Amino acid sequence: MAGGGAGVADLRGSRLLNRAGPAPDSSENACGKLKAELAAQALALGFGSIGVCAPDAIPEALGHLRDYLAADYHGQMAWLADRPERRADPRVMWSEVRSVIMLGVNYGPTTDPLAVAGKRDRGAISVYAQGDDYHDVIKARLKQLARWLVATAGGELKVFVDTAAVMEKPLAHAAGVGWQGKHSNLVSREFGSWLFLGAIFTTLELPPDAAERDHCGSCRNCLDACPTAAFPAPYRLDARRCISYLTIEHKGPIPHEFRQQLGNRIYGCDDCLAVCPWNKFAQAGREAKLASRDGLRARPLAELVRLDDSAFRALFTKSPVKRIGRDRFVRNVLIAIGNSGDAGLAQDAERLLGDADPAVRGAAVWALGRLVAHDQFAALRERHLGDEVDESVRAEWGLTS
Repeated sequence: MAGGGAGVADLRGSRLLNRAGPAPDSSENACGKLKAELAAQALALGFGSIGVCAPDAIPEALGHLRDYLAADYHGQMAWLADRPERRADPRVMWSEVRSVIMLGVNYGPTTDPLAVAGKRDRGAISVYAQGDDYHDVIKARLKQLARWLVATAGGELKVFVDTAAVMEKPLAHAAGVGWQGKHSNLVSREFGSWLFLGAIFTTLELPPDAAERDHCGSCRNCLDACPTAAFPAPYRLDARRCISYLTIEHKGPIPHEFRQQLGNRIYGCDDCLAVCPWNKFAQAGREAKLASRDGLRARPLAELVRLDDSAFRALFTKSPVKRIGRDRFVRNVLIAIGNSGDAGLAQDAERLLGDADPAVRGAAVWALGRLVAHDQFAALRERHLGDEVDESVRAEWGLTS
């Protein structure tokens, strides 16, 4: 977490920052004592950072969100456009909220997340998705902390982990946990780019922390590292060009202009996070449930492309990967196969020309167009095109020849 805000606790145990000075009355003393106890309890539950802000701490968020939506940067994520005023102001979501408690859990990798890019026969899954689903892990801890807070101080509260209309990153910035970097993700001076965020809205009045200041300076590593040029300007992300969006949120065929840039990334992308200089201060995450599973780190594409629905669900049990479903996942794997240069994988792509999902069939056509000789591809087209009823797949046969 970022240590620049008043009252922000470093939950790794090295210090409890409280620069607000002695409270003038017993009520404020009690609030400060409660906040220190809350920080200690959060540490015991495995959180790495904590900060508090008022619910009106991000007044600029609505304007930024409306500009983002007006530019269509959200792509197919229609839920972002649903009542933006509710998303930008915690009080619109819950009028009783008086304080927002932001918490972070470190998930720093133990290995270089960019190393798998050189293994073209392997699938690259984003660091955050190589362990158990963070939604489940963090929400359980938030509920434990919430129960402690109610039992200790009363009040009412609600907990959130990236599943409701809550702008966690701006709120975490306002609470001093970190700042939003030029890649739009949160950056921490202690944990770099590797923080999961959770929020507790409470009716209790807690002393707010000072917002962390921006420490990006002139650095543009994250912007320059993006394979698809998804940043039209610093602090602006066009999700429609982002590999994480394309492999996770985007439904249907992946646009041709981005397919080669995907490389072997089959779920998410860590490039802009991994190159951040602040990661030199980061530590590997210590939460076992969030640690990378061996079976999800750089698994062979030849194995992944053969997954049926039941095998997909079994492999990705408890993983966030499971939420995109087998079809979208295999679509991604086929794009990676097309980028692999390994003609030995062509037989798996050919087998999927008869898949029930048109996005899978279309990706298989594209992969074959890059792996087999022109005459072999023409023979396959002759054999399959007549039976193909989906226009997007028929277009693939034409585009790839």
